[in-house]
Amino acid sequence: MSTGTPFDIHGSGFTSARTRDRLMTRLIAQGITDAQVLDVMRQTPRHVFVDEALAHRAYEDTALPIGHSQTLSQPYIVARMSEILLAAGPCQKVLEIGTGSGYQTAVLAQLVGSVHSIERIKALQDKARDRLKALGLNNVRLRHADGMQGWPGEGEYDGIIGTAAAIGVPPALIDLLAVGGRMVLPVGAGQGQSLVLVCKTLDGITQQTIEPVHFVPMLGGVVG
Repeated sequence: MSTGTPFDIHGSGFTSARTRDRLMTRLIAQGITDAQVLDVMRQTPRHVFVDEALAHRAYEDTALPIGHSQTLSQPYIVARMSEILLAAGPCQKVLEIGTGSGYQTAVLAQLVGSVHSIERIKALQDKARDRLKALGLNNVRLRHADGMQGWPGEGEYDGIIGTAAAIGVPPALIDLLAVGGRMVLPVGAGQGQSLVLVCKTLDGITQQTIEPVHFVPMLGGVVG
């Protein structure tokens, strides 16, 4: 990761390596077992993805506001979704619905071949682009668009991950999932959301409910 940037990538005090290690201990206690996911979570400076005023809370296992009525997912959820996505083996090309702050994007970029990430709110996308560039993550492509429609025209994806809750699994995303691919996203409304794993096989689609979650809703359209 590059250090010649306006971001304090390494951190100190509340954002130090020791603080990050304590977070990893909590993640392991909550059942995260993938060593590669844990290592990437430890190395990725979460404090870069929130406003400076919230940096001291970056390594708490909690969601944090990022503006525009959006949140940075809690570390456990980021680790859990990444672990589920990779449980069946490596992914070469992953589609992310909802770039947000760029934190989940950054974690994925270090675990898979390439990430195509869609964000409907341009101001969030612009900040995420700067952060990803500062971290030297060059295997990410960003698009300002309606995430419910996916990113057609780029072929199929080995993995798809959603960072906002859809009422149901969007059919357009199923169409973009390759045979053998996996999609992880929250589904439902309000307090009735669940993390869902969708797998695509030659025989069709399977869907498995993983655990209860709480995400902001997935909305259509774009914000300039």
